[in-house]
Amino acid sequence: MRWFQALLPREDRFFGYFIEHARLLLKASEALRELLAGGEGVPAACATIMRHEEAADEVTRTVMLTVRRTFITPFDRSDIRDLTTALDDAIDQMQKTAKSITLFGVKTFEPEMRELGDLAIQAAHLTLEATELLHDLGKNASRLNGIAEAVTRIENRSDEVYDAGMRALYQKCQDRPMEFIAGADIYDHLEKVIDRFEDVANTVSGILLEHL
Repeated sequence: MRWFQALLPREDRFFGYFIEHARLLLKASEALRELLAGGEGVPAACATIMRHEEAADEVTRTVMLTVRRTFITPFDRSDIRDLTTALDDAIDQMQKTAKSITLFGVKTFEPEMRELGDLAIQAAHLTLEATELLHDLGKNASRLNGIAEAVTRIENRSDEVYDAGMRALYQKCQDRPMEFIAGADIYDHLEKVIDRFEDVANTVSGILLEHL
């Protein structure tokens, strides 16, 4: 069956969808970092994240519809769905972060929160690079594996930053429980943003293992 499929034309526009999705992730992560700078720009940054998340949802809908209507896909339909879902989960988590910040009305952020924002941007750049290499898994396997390892290192660093931030927040807010609750919720969302990027990297690694 694989030999037969190799003789048929592939539908390669999925690669463009992956790249489009990853570019929205990068834009949303940059808006998230702007948000974490604090001040009067917080509402506008939150609104920007929401717009990018809505655009990503549209890409997701298009991919899921196209998968059902396409005979020959670049790789397995389940892999296409899994990667699209992982990309969408990452930007959804950024939206959840923005919603939490809006709910609590926070406009001042801790240094560790800003560092988590920096890590999100780094992971987003790597994710975009990975999607740009997916069109040729064989040729780009080494770099794709390197990207996955780099994202894992970023996730490990995010765990360290999260722990340090939570310790500092606890010390700072011992007599201000509501401030601690708000800060802890924001930290939790930010740390999950990095986790979702690692999910994307792990999905790409799984595709490599299956197809090479």
